[in-house]
Amino acid sequence: MSGVVSFFDSLVQFTADNSDRLLRLFGEHIILAVETLVIALPIAIVLGIAISYNERAATVVLWIASILLTIPSIAFFGMLVPILGIGTPPVIVALVAYSQLPVIRNTYLGVTGVDPAAIEAGTGLGMNRFERLWRVRLPVALPVVMAGVRNAVVLLVGLAAIGAFIGGPGLGFFIFYGINQGNTAMIVVATVLVSVLALAFDYLFAVTERGLRLRNGEDLEPTYTTRLLDAIRTQLQ
Repeated sequence: MSGVVSFFDSLVQFTADNSDRLLRLFGEHIILAVETLVIALPIAIVLGIAISYNERAATVVLWIASILLTIPSIAFFGMLVPILGIGTPPVIVALVAYSQLPVIRNTYLGVTGVDPAAIEAGTGLGMNRFERLWRVRLPVALPVVMAGVRNAVVLLVGLAAIGAFIGGPGLGFFIFYGINQGNTAMIVVATVLVSVLALAFDYLFAVTERGLRLRNGEDLEPTYTTRLLDAIRTQLQ
C-alpha cells in the first residue's frame, strides 16, 4: 500500500514541478491536432463525396487509404524525414494520411446511404446534382461523417505523441524522454494527458454529432446532452 501511495505522490510531485512545461506541451498537442484536422478533413470529405459517384474509384481510394493506415507509424515518420526533415511538417503529413480512412469511408457511406426517395424529391423540385448534394445528401450524411471524424481525431491525437520520435511537438516529448531516462512518473503523466485530450476531442465531436442527428429528426436516447441540445434548438426556432 505504501508503494502505491509513494507512486501517486511521485506523479503529483512531477506534475507540480513541471506544470508549466506540461501546459506548454499540452497546448502544442492541441495545436498539432487542430492543424492536422484543418488539412485532413477537406481532403477526406471531398474524396468521400467524389467517390460516391463512381464505385470503381471508391474501391481504389478506400483501398489506398486502408494501406496507409497499416503502415507502422514510426516507419512512416522515418520515411518522411529525408523528404521533409524533422519537426512538425513530417508529423502533420503522416497524421493527415492516417486520418483519411475513417473520414473518407464515413463520408462515402453517409452520402450513398441517403434515402433514394429524398433524392428523387429533390429532383422533382428541380434541383440539379450539386443542389441535391448540398441541400439533401450532405445534411443527411453529416452525422455519419462526424462519426468518422470522431474516430480520426482519437487516432491522430494518440499517434501525434509518437511524432516526438522525429522532433515533433506535443506531449510525446515527455513520453520518449521518460522512456530514455526511466522516469515512470513522466511517462504516466504525459500519457494520461494525451488520453484526456483524446477523450475531450471525442466528447466535443460526439456532442456535435448528436446535434446533427437531432436536427435531422432522429430519435436519440434522452441523455443530459441530448436534452440540452434539444432545448437550445427549441430556443433558436
